[in-house]
Amino acid sequence: MTSTHVIVGAGLAGAKAAETLRSEGFTGPVVLIGEEGERPYERPPLSKGYLQGAHEKEKIYVHPASWYESHDVDLRLGTRVTALDPTGHEVTLADGTRLGYAKLLLATGSSPRPLTVPGADLPGVHYLRRVEESERLKDVFRPDARVVVIGAGWIGLETTAAGRAAGARVTVLEAADLPLLRVLGREVARVFADLHREHGVDLRPGAQVASIEGRAGRVAGVLLADGTRIDADAVLVGIGITPNTDLAAAAGLAVDNGIVTDERLRTSAPDVYAAGDVANARHPFLDRHIRVEHWANALNQPQAAARSMLGQDVAYDRLPYFYTDQYDLGMEYTGYVEPDGYDQVVFRGDTDKREFIAFWLAGGRVLAGMNVNVWDVVTPIQELIRSRAIVDPARLADTGTPLESLIR
Repeated sequence: MTSTHVIVGAGLAGAKAAETLRSEGFTGPVVLIGEEGERPYERPPLSKGYLQGAHEKEKIYVHPASWYESHDVDLRLGTRVTALDPTGHEVTLADGTRLGYAKLLLATGSSPRPLTVPGADLPGVHYLRRVEESERLKDVFRPDARVVVIGAGWIGLETTAAGRAAGARVTVLEAADLPLLRVLGREVARVFADLHREHGVDLRPGAQVASIEGRAGRVAGVLLADGTRIDADAVLVGIGITPNTDLAAAAGLAVDNGIVTDERLRTSAPDVYAAGDVANARHPFLDRHIRVEHWANALNQPQAAARSMLGQDVAYDRLPYFYTDQYDLGMEYTGYVEPDGYDQVVFRGDTDKREFIAFWLAGGRVLAGMNVNVWDVVTPIQELIRSRAIVDPARLADTGTPLESLIR
């Protein structure tokens, strides 16, 4: 029987899993399979530093090019896995090759949700998920270029900030009343609406896109349901992502908003694990299944999965964490709260200056915290969440009260 450990998905999650297998002493064959031609890289720079030209391309990669050979990792790029046979412990590649495995990690990530209106396939309509798409956007973002961004989520707002920094004229269309409304709630979402308007963005909430209009074979504008037409040299679509579960679903694995796993990242099939964007994992602290689409999860969760593959007693219980940089605003968010899962937001600091911490509470307990231009507070915020302490909102809001003193 083979001892080969196979990882399907050569992004950050897959690369960190391979690294962990080696660092934990596994000496058997490791095969890392990816559809892209690029070796594993991190995606946050694609909408931040790399897009803005602040980072060289080499900085986006997870490992130097020589790392895979020196660590005896069989990296197969430009390779697609077309089938999974859990019973036979095999995966089938696009060229018909069958590859046996002892343990398998699915780190297949996610794909941008496509815009389904007439004209959405016109040249000049962009998505942002891969490095080549970020490079195309660099060419689009030029002084006075007319750019329409559809969707005011993290990708939409970060690329908007990059476009404005390059001098482009950016219009943001958002179906909801505020950007990031579902993620942050009305109280905090206003901060990002004000931020972008102050930087010259034409932010249009409640917008419904009817079609993308073209001229001479490429995008020329966006038509809204109310008849408004917005001229555009380019359109960026950022309306969410969908986990890549087709391979798992076809093989009969449990799939529900991602590949379902337990806290050890084990799927419903023996010896098959999942991690990263695609995993809907049981979280021991939160006592529920969650799927997290952010960098920190892709960095840390596959390390736990790799240890679990090696038989270690591991449960992944890190609190969700993500960050963003837009204009002069830097933010870190830690914790987890459903859109309607809180009953109070407490601000600590100066929201007008955008130097504050926002806390989401339910029943007096802190569920999540977001620090904006306030640094070195993630650890006490996490400790406060994990303590499940009932806090006094007045003391929580008081910048003179150390966060540590609220933990009982």
